[in-house]
Amino acid sequence: MANHKCGHNHGHDCGHGERNHGHKSCVSLVPIFNHLEDEQMEEITEVIRSKSFKKGEIIYRAGEQSDSLYIVSNGRIRIYRLSESGKEQLVRFLNPGDFTGELALFSEAVHEAYAQAAEKTEVCLITRADLQKFLMKYPSISLKLLEEFSNRLEQSEKQTTRVSTEKVETRLALFLAECIESQGARPLEFTLPMSKRDLASYIGTTPETISRKLAEFEDAGYIRQKPQRRIEVLDLDGLLLV
Repeated sequence: MANHKCGHNHGHDCGHGERNHGHKSCVSLVPIFNHLEDEQMEEITEVIRSKSFKKGEIIYRAGEQSDSLYIVSNGRIRIYRLSESGKEQLVRFLNPGDFTGELALFSEAVHEAYAQAAEKTEVCLITRADLQKFLMKYPSISLKLLEEFSNRLEQSEKQTTRVSTEKVETRLALFLAECIESQGARPLEFTLPMSKRDLASYIGTTPETISRKLAEFEDAGYIRQKPQRRIEVLDLDGLLLV
C-alpha cells in the first residue's frame, strides 16, 4: 500500500508523489470496483481524492452534508451512533477495502452516524456526481453495491434481533463464534477485533459485563484468554449452548 505523506491536520489531502499508485491500490481493494477491467479501474482512479486522518480524528459527523463515498485505503474506521441521551452505539468497523457514505450516493443527504479513525487511517473519496456517472456507464458496480447493501441490512437485522431477544452471554458467544468464522481461525484461536468497550457497545451491554462473562466462559472451560486480546476456543459446541 502506498505510504501517502500527508499532513496531520483534519482531512488533509495527500500529495501527488504517490497518488496514482495509492488510488489504484484503493480502487483495486474495494469489491464494488475490483471486478472491472484495468482500463475501467484506471478511469475511476483519475477522479479519486485521498485524505489522511490521525487516530481518534472524526472523519464525518451525524448531521453533516454527505456527498462522497469513503473507501478505507489503510487503517480502520469505527462507525457509531449517539442516542438522545448521548450514549454511544457501535455500528461496525471498516477495514481496508470497506466503504461508507453510500447513502449519499443517490440523493442529497446528511450522515446518520459518526465515522472515527480507530488508528492512523487513509481514505479515498469519490463524489456522488462521479460515482453516479460510473454507475450509468458500468452497471455491474450497481449490482455490487446492492450486494453490499443486502449484506449490511442482514447483519443489522441480525444484530437488532439479538440485542432485543437474546441474553448477554448468548450474544457474546455468538460473536466469538463469528470471529472464528470471519478470521478463518485454525486452530480455534483469534484476535478479538475490538476493545471490550467497543464490544460492549456493539452487543448492548457494559465492559464490566463483557469481562465477567469472558471469565465465566474461561472458568467453564469454553475458552482460554491470552495476551493481546487473543482468545482460544476450547469447546465451541459448549460455548454455543450457553
